[in-house]
Amino acid sequence: MYQSQKSPIVFKFFSWYVAYIIKKDFSSYNFNKLQIKDDEAILLLANHFSWWDGFLMFYLNKKLFKKQFHVLVTKEDYKKLWFLKYLGAFAAETNGKDVVQTLAYAGGLLDNPDNLVLIFPQGKLYTSYIASISFEKGVMQVVNASKKKFQTIFSANLTDYFSERKPEARSYLASWEAEEYVSLQLLKSEYNKHYGAAVKSQGKAL
Repeated sequence: MYQSQKSPIVFKFFSWYVAYIIKKDFSSYNFNKLQIKDDEAILLLANHFSWWDGFLMFYLNKKLFKKQFHVLVTKEDYKKLWFLKYLGAFAAETNGKDVVQTLAYAGGLLDNPDNLVLIFPQGKLYTSYIASISFEKGVMQVVNASKKKFQTIFSANLTDYFSERKPEARSYLASWEAEEYVSLQLLKSEYNKHYGAAVKSQGKAL
């Protein structure tokens, strides 16, 4: 498994840099506030449609959640974007057993209330124009590897230009209270209800 690596200097620089490029490349970035539980970790589930997604969620954590940031990425992204490991990225190195161990590691992170674990349930990039967000089964392996005492937050990330030269980014957030038994289908259904509502709200944004 490729693990995240701590370097306060590199983290501090890229923390500043991420905030800088978001401000530079977007006309605005908005999100709604939620009640965050200090005594629980956060499992953050978000759609994945652009290079920006992880950086927006990293910035969101800095501004709202204020947890230790961790994100599950692909092996390709981990190796291609070398700095991700200093921002909390981890990835499976090989298929099979290493994937299982990586997902178990992610579940273990959720047992620490200081942590936030970002997962893109689609597993790879998709266009933002799809009607429904798919969920890979690995999401449930993460959940089941934990003690299931964490806060689940849905983020639907959408962009539009409207009347601006630069796009506006918005994260529609919702906290979801899981039932005692959670299935992949239920998690997918509840996320997509939130995603559909976010798309409707985005259409009324002007």
